[in-house]
Amino acid sequence: LIPTLAHGGAEKVLVNLVNNLDQEKYDVTVQVMFDGGVNKEFLKPHIHYKYMFKKTFRGSAILFSMMSPEFLYKHLVKDEYDIVVSYLEGVTARIACGCKSKKVSWIHIEMLDDETFTLGFRSKQEALKYYNSFDRNVCVSNTVKEKFCAFGIDEDKTIVLYNTNEDQEIKEKSEEPIDDMVFDKNTINMVSVGKLVPSKGYDRLLRIHNRLIKEGFAIHTYILGIGEHEDEFRKFIKENHLEDSFTLFGYKKNPYKYVKNCDLYVCSSRKEGFSTAVTEALIVGTPVISTKCSGAVELLGEHDEYGVVVENDEEALYEGLKDLLSNDKKIQYYHEKAVERAVFFKKETRVREVEEMFEEL
Repeated sequence: LIPTLAHGGAEKVLVNLVNNLDQEKYDVTVQVMFDGGVNKEFLKPHIHYKYMFKKTFRGSAILFSMMSPEFLYKHLVKDEYDIVVSYLEGVTARIACGCKSKKVSWIHIEMLDDETFTLGFRSKQEALKYYNSFDRNVCVSNTVKEKFCAFGIDEDKTIVLYNTNEDQEIKEKSEEPIDDMVFDKNTINMVSVGKLVPSKGYDRLLRIHNRLIKEGFAIHTYILGIGEHEDEFRKFIKENHLEDSFTLFGYKKNPYKYVKNCDLYVCSSRKEGFSTAVTEALIVGTPVISTKCSGAVELLGEHDEYGVVVENDEEALYEGLKDLLSNDKKIQYYHEKAVERAVFFKKETRVREVEEMFEEL
């Protein structure tokens, strides 16, 4: 169960996971609340697909929170399964609680406050009761687990499983030719992939880019993604005359070829669960600098072994970027370390861990 298969990290890694589960052992249905989304087309033919509603509608979250999990499951999911998985926190977790099967809740975000923890539920107490009713709570990083369990979640039933990535396919797609743009080899090309939403921190990346340009750095920043802040960002770009050095490139079906051809991947996020985009950058061998959000240290190392992790604020990211941009050898060093780190994300390892968890249940 997942709300949609739209353009998001969790949606993408769910498709990666179900496509690669052993077909001899698992008969998989992906059911979304609302039909559509760019990741729907990537489901393999053997995966069953269902939806609850053709389109999203306002007030749905409030409406669903007024109904019992048993009522929601009976009327929206209807069928019985051996294992029911809520692949995102919130409303699908509420719905999954209404089943009589083994049930699993996947947590992708850092739950930093009561509001986030309570999403999909009527109160903090209700959320705690229902999350503790799951047979397993799966967190995508140790930081996500730490924050989640701090609300009183049973640690014995909570585990960490890293996201599934199509590492081989990502590498192959990264070699495809780029025919809609030309990178300037005389500048350092920086890239980031994600929705244009506050949590990704692109507002601060824009301000940092503006400072670096004024200081004479030859850089070009590309953002691959769409979202609610696009107009605001375009206005900033125009007002600060950054049209020639900062490009909002929109959603790309194959972002990997652009990331591979850039010199540096920047994760400016205020919060993450376990960044799919950073993982993909490492897989294609692009050096990474990231703010210290959930998963960053697990991806890049406690002491910057595989990439640079800076404190999660604008000034720290500015200083970290400035240091890298002033040191070509450092960028080359992290290119080599990214290639080395990519081995950790082999698809087979990640899928096998999930299958073992299902078998234990």
